[in-house]
Amino acid sequence: MTAGKPGNRDTGIPGSHPRTFEPATLALLVAASVVGAIIGLQILTTLGITPNTSIIGVLVAILVSRVPIAIFRRFRSIHRQNLVQTNISSATFGAANSLLVPIGVPVLIGRPDLVAPMLIGATLGMLIDVAMLYWFFDSRLFPGHAPWPVGIAAAEAIRAGDEAGRRGAVLGAGAAAGVAGSSGLFGGLGFWGASGIPMAALGIAFLGNVWALALFGIGLLVRAYAPGIVGVDLNQQLIPHGIMIGAGLVALGQAVVFVVWRSRRSGAAAASGERTSRVHEEPAPLSRSDRDAGVALLRGIGLYVVAALLLTAIAGFWTEMSPPQLVGWALFAAVACIAAEFIVGFSAMHAGWFPAFATALVFLIVGLALGFPAPAAGLLVGFVASGGPAFADAGYDLKAGWYLRGHGRRQQFERAGRRQQIIAAVLGLLAALVVVSLFHDHYFDRDMFPPVVRVYAVTIQSGIDSSSAGNLLLWAIPGALIQLIGGGRRQLGVLFATGLLVLNAAAGWVVLLGIVIRIVLTRGERVPEGSPLTVLAAGFIAGDALWAFGSSVLRL
Repeated sequence: MTAGKPGNRDTGIPGSHPRTFEPATLALLVAASVVGAIIGLQILTTLGITPNTSIIGVLVAILVSRVPIAIFRRFRSIHRQNLVQTNISSATFGAANSLLVPIGVPVLIGRPDLVAPMLIGATLGMLIDVAMLYWFFDSRLFPGHAPWPVGIAAAEAIRAGDEAGRRGAVLGAGAAAGVAGSSGLFGGLGFWGASGIPMAALGIAFLGNVWALALFGIGLLVRAYAPGIVGVDLNQQLIPHGIMIGAGLVALGQAVVFVVWRSRRSGAAAASGERTSRVHEEPAPLSRSDRDAGVALLRGIGLYVVAALLLTAIAGFWTEMSPPQLVGWALFAAVACIAAEFIVGFSAMHAGWFPAFATALVFLIVGLALGFPAPAAGLLVGFVASGGPAFADAGYDLKAGWYLRGHGRRQQFERAGRRQQIIAAVLGLLAALVVVSLFHDHYFDRDMFPPVVRVYAVTIQSGIDSSSAGNLLLWAIPGALIQLIGGGRRQLGVLFATGLLVLNAAAGWVVLLGIVIRIVLTRGERVPEGSPLTVLAAGFIAGDALWAFGSSVLRL
């Protein structure tokens, strides 16, 4: 990257990172976050999906930087573009996934009086999860050098827009292939029943953890073909949910063990917080120690317990539950939120795919099995659902910034940039809160609810019988065993359960095919970040995101 002139293209590593509260930057971020929040609400309520807006944020930032007016030239800095990308992505996911979904549940279960308490609880859950990702990021639990495939795609798009040349040509070719494949221009492969090719899954196969992706792809195929082969609908039998419960609880336990008892094999490197960069040979220190991660975990648990108790108080649950039930609900909600963020975070980090809605459904089912009344179950699922998307999306954004700022080799600049990204993200989340507060009635009065909200409401109204609860416990055992066998670094149980929770045969075939292609091309070695194959993979993801976003907007 070239250093460029100050105020024009400071695309290298400048002395200080651009600040979110610079007047021109702040004005653009406020406008972008409001627009991003509205787009997120509209697409989720109309189509039931929230496209990856990190890439859209990149394009907005690049286009703004090309406006021939002096004030916009400062946005030629890749670091300011990273702030814009972070802001838009946070606002979109925050408004749609973290806020609108939770507050829709009380309405559909006949308790609209709980919308305001749920909005407060969801806001707290969303902000706590973003804070926890910030505290965890670049620790050994969630290291900056981990794959975070969507973050790499966003970073490569920013770099290609800045540098052009060969990198830009490779990214452009990948993006064109991504659009063409996703749109069905190449045609589908027929046997999976889809006209297009999920090109994001192909790109992720080149970037993510091979073992985790393999189990994810297998899970996708098992879920899709089990009914036809063995005559069992896994979803109806709650098999994926049970496996996720077992894997998720073990993953949480592994995380606790990881941050409390350091591995003796890591020796002095773990004590000093150092690791070897996967891009450069010289040591690059982790910016968060194991002690930092442990403190973050305890702090997060405490915040979640306080937020859960506050939510029960605002909702007036002391009139519906006994004191032991209230305390039990608050503790279970806090543990569920922490477990959900680890499940979603590990999935996003290793596979670029996170089952936030499905994970919330898993803990809703457990809550019902524990006997929580319907209103409490409704607030439980909303509280759990509020944080996961914010956690994963923040991980992608911080990975993109880490990548652009030199892969963690300049600690002071990396810390400063990460702090500015979190400020930009929180600004986007607060804008999302304002937009949702003002406009949620516009959607609910027209019976425009995100589809997953109806699933939550039906589940609450139907309840869980003893047979279903037994199934959950039974299938939690293999989920726990797979997670134990794979270990905390590979997250095999979590990723296998993630695949089982998603009905997408096409993605399963493409992920496994991509892994085979990757192994053949690299002879089993890891794909170096910044290599042509990484840039091409980022182009696939970007093209897929562009097609999903563009086609969604056209269908509104």
